[in-house]
Amino acid sequence: MSGRIVLAVDGGNSKTDLALVREDGEVLATVRGGLSSPHHIGLPACVEVLQELYDRALAGAGLDGARDGPIADVGQLRLAGLDFPAEEEQLRAAVAPRAWARRLTVGNDTFAVLRAGTERSWGVAVVCGAGINCVGVAPDGRHARFPALGAITGDWGGGYDLGLAALSAAARSEDGRGPRTRLESSVPAHFGLDSPVALGEAIHRGRIPLRRVVELAPVVFAQAGDDRVAAALVQRLVDEIVTFARVALARLELTQQSAEVVLGGGILQHADGPLLEDIRAGLREVGAQLVVRPTAAPAIAGAALLGLDELGAGPEAQARARAQLAQAVLTTRGEPLAAVTNEGPVDG
Repeated sequence: MSGRIVLAVDGGNSKTDLALVREDGEVLATVRGGLSSPHHIGLPACVEVLQELYDRALAGAGLDGARDGPIADVGQLRLAGLDFPAEEEQLRAAVAPRAWARRLTVGNDTFAVLRAGTERSWGVAVVCGAGINCVGVAPDGRHARFPALGAITGDWGGGYDLGLAALSAAARSEDGRGPRTRLESSVPAHFGLDSPVALGEAIHRGRIPLRRVVELAPVVFAQAGDDRVAAALVQRLVDEIVTFARVALARLELTQQSAEVVLGGGILQHADGPLLEDIRAGLREVGAQLVVRPTAAPAIAGAALLGLDELGAGPEAQARARAQLAQAVLTTRGEPLAAVTNEGPVDG
């Protein structure tokens, strides 16, 4: 097989995508597995998740017999949970002996989201999935970043916080401590229960894991059009998204430029309707020239494009990789352990 190869990884709090992409943009293999954020599962477990996906990708691409040295020329490992330089260095040191790539870049997944949503080398990305984070890159290469460790670093947002707030609002509606809301019925119904107190007991007794509150984000959005409590929760999320972007833009002195603000993650990647319009309205007050849009392309495409940038690949190769990886992610959606090559589904 001729041509240099990019190893691309997008590792998150719920799933991990890994791809092998040739420098002409041809996707040789993609695989999907569970979460790999070292913040949640620890560094050793993170490395093992990545190793298992790497091995599956090599097999899917027919490269598992070529083990004399690194298969990839460049590697882009972009993971949630790498929020400080020390964490990036720890993961880089942990994977170095495995020789996955001749040159390896390790960093936060927000950079992959930014590259997935723009053809520029700069801009701002707000990522809203299970949690929330933001990154800004200036034309001169300066970065604006946030620790994004949750409440301990001042963060609110993402599916977990939104779901937990919905559960709280439902409980307070039921017992009278808060305003009445349709969430009182729709939140427990999502889990097949008939009341918030029954859901609270099920979580308390371990029958339903608390982490599953992330599933409630679509319930909140569905009710926001005609329920003021749900609408207030969505507005709070919009305010947090706008605040992240505003601060990043101000730090990098981009508010007066036609900077792109890219929206990514499970909640924002395909944002439209009132949610998108409210975010745009908030950011118009920050800068009239700002361009705000969802990424549409998956973050794994951004990781691959960063690798292709390193190799000096041209627009045609980048467009091919972007299109093929978008299709691969559509194929694996809802099948977290499926493997896909350029020839179609392959058993993992």
